[in-house]
Amino acid sequence: MSFTLAIVGRPNVGKSTLFNRLVGRRLALVHDRPGVTRDRRQGEGHLADLTFQVIDTAGLEDSDTGTLEGRMREQTERAVTEADVALMVIDARAGVTPIDEHFADVLRRGSTPIILAANKCEGQAAQAGLYEAFSLGLGEPIALSAEHGQGLSELYDALLPFDQPTDSVDEVIDHVDETDSPRFDDEVVGECDGEDEEGHEDPERPLQLAIVGRPNTGKSTLVNRLLGEDRVLTGPEPGVTRDAVPIDWEYEGRRVRLVDTAGLRKKAKVNDAVEKLSALDTLRAVDLAEVVVLVLDADAILDKQDLTIAARVIEEGRALVIAVNKWDVATDRKESLFQLQEKLEKSLTQVRGVPTITISAKTGSRVSELMKTVFKTREIWNTRLPTAALNQWLEDVTQKHPPPLSKQRRRIKLRYITQAKARPPTFIMFTSRPVDLPTSYHRYLMNDLRDTFGFDGVPLRLHVRKPDNPYAPKG
Repeated sequence: MSFTLAIVGRPNVGKSTLFNRLVGRRLALVHDRPGVTRDRRQGEGHLADLTFQVIDTAGLEDSDTGTLEGRMREQTERAVTEADVALMVIDARAGVTPIDEHFADVLRRGSTPIILAANKCEGQAAQAGLYEAFSLGLGEPIALSAEHGQGLSELYDALLPFDQPTDSVDEVIDHVDETDSPRFDDEVVGECDGEDEEGHEDPERPLQLAIVGRPNTGKSTLVNRLLGEDRVLTGPEPGVTRDAVPIDWEYEGRRVRLVDTAGLRKKAKVNDAVEKLSALDTLRAVDLAEVVVLVLDADAILDKQDLTIAARVIEEGRALVIAVNKWDVATDRKESLFQLQEKLEKSLTQVRGVPTITISAKTGSRVSELMKTVFKTREIWNTRLPTAALNQWLEDVTQKHPPPLSKQRRRIKLRYITQAKARPPTFIMFTSRPVDLPTSYHRYLMNDLRDTFGFDGVPLRLHVRKPDNPYAPKG
């Protein structure tokens, strides 16, 4: 990607809609309410033959630095400083407002080149606002309709000087038609299946890591600590993060796609439409992760909502690591750890040995230990076992504790076991009477398999099937 474009403007002018249009899928949350976007979101933008980094930013508001809006503005200003070019967007139907004039003056005094775009120009009502935009002193405005894909050819012409010379200017007309309806793509953090046709993991593929938890547990503070910079918005207010923000990063030479997510409250308490969108974004990030770090507050250990989140992670087959945050200010550390282990044993019986790390995201204490545990857990989650070792285990475990008799008083024979896939480890066992195998014995096999091969902390799948009859007619 040859240059970086930051999209800026006051709230509710259509910045996120334009961002989604340029990246070709609905990554950023879009709602009629002003101020939905709070953190910077990056994506790969495409416009005909142009490929560039595009940044969606929070709406510019004239607020004190200590407020949430002031911290949002600082994030936007940082994005503009880092970008090669900024696109200031105004609402043509609303016309130029005093806030537009104020921030146009601020941007004009900066060193980053500015392109002016008047959005929502799909009707006659926008003409007056389009002409008003000339008064901002940022040059001729581009008439856009991000929702309908209009004006992209003019935007292409404006961005072209920031890219290498190209002979493919005419391709923009075809591109406008192709991007007329951005598709909803679940690749918030990328597809989870990183294996090739033979089942080997792609070594170049980054670790997909999602940070989840209830509001105000310190998820964004942890992300900033890991990155070593104030990349995402933090604050004492609960629910600051709204988007699931993916960030490409390297930890000790290993590639990571880190996703900061919105806090998840109990479903019954979520009545706000934007919070519902944020919750869906978080759950989608969990579904597409490899390892999920569940962040807990040291003084509010594993309540019902935490258990619900943990159960969702396990049901989706993702590896789980628990980070107990704010350990530096915990009131009763011994009691907190006791409650955590007790609740894990009682409530997450399908997964034993979930790794638990006590950390302080604020001070950085044991954060490096957390990342070591994340990579180790991913390695276990991605384990493949040889068939010979599995069948030797099956022989040993059945000799130690044979399967019970079926309802017809016949012995259930466990014939063969093989690993179908990793990520998570999934096994298929063939038996003469799969329907008659008791749940208790199935659980016994799962626990012994976990203990024998060291699958602590990751979900396992053990499917029981009846072998095919080689003499049965085909087709």
